[in-house]
Amino acid sequence: MSDQEATNAIRSRIWHEEPEPDNPFAAKAAYCRGYDVFGEMLGQARWVDMLYLLFHDEAPSTWQADLLETLAVALANPGPRDPSVHAAMCGGVCGSTAASSLMAALAVGAGQLSGGREVFLAMGGWVACGIDLDSWRTWFAKSHTFSGDVWPKPDHPPGFDPHGVSTATPVRQTLSCLARLSSGTHLAWLENNLSALEAVAGYPLALSGVAAAALIDLAFTPEQGEMLHLLLRLPGAAAHALEQQLLGYKKFPFGTVELEPDKEQA
Repeated sequence: MSDQEATNAIRSRIWHEEPEPDNPFAAKAAYCRGYDVFGEMLGQARWVDMLYLLFHDEAPSTWQADLLETLAVALANPGPRDPSVHAAMCGGVCGSTAASSLMAALAVGAGQLSGGREVFLAMGGWVACGIDLDSWRTWFAKSHTFSGDVWPKPDHPPGFDPHGVSTATPVRQTLSCLARLSSGTHLAWLENNLSALEAVAGYPLALSGVAAAALIDLAFTPEQGEMLHLLLRLPGAAAHALEQQLLGYKKFPFGTVELEPDKEQA
């Protein structure tokens, strides 16, 4: 097989490479959706431009790039209380490799409690219901029946906080900021109808629910949104894993467990 035949055998609408004349294993030029990455984009495009372009045929508009970048800031560090970050910290404090800590964060952060799968399900709600409150009411009634080949049935409406009493301040702040940036319809509707939607859901909105609405406004599919949510939360997991590696197990947070005495033995 010739070098040209090998290149043609790689079928991708996302990426195209031209090999160096003296080294078929090195790219002379690389194109993402037709854009010359190293010849045109480098030094001109933002990271979120590249991120958006990997999933869409066209580069983002100004508001789309701004919205995606702001969402990335909001999701960058879920914090040590989040199970995915906590998993990465466990890897760090035990001296695990960098990849092991990140894989722990991905595994724990993939699920249906503030994880990637919850975002997938919540985006499915936006696809099915749009900005119709009655459709949401019907969807919430069925949300506990969702299941897949490897996923258990959700125990709460996707995108909402099963432990919350009222909407957390960062959730409100994120929703307000993203709604101002978006030229789409879903974030604005969510902000204007938040109380009504929370009453129908029976729980306060979670950050995963805000992320789902933002990703729908950005024209991502639920499958793409699930991937992006996993990706965008990794920076915090990485940073906390490295920090905990230096601090050691004696300073690991949430390590104290106080047991109440057995009343029958007291």
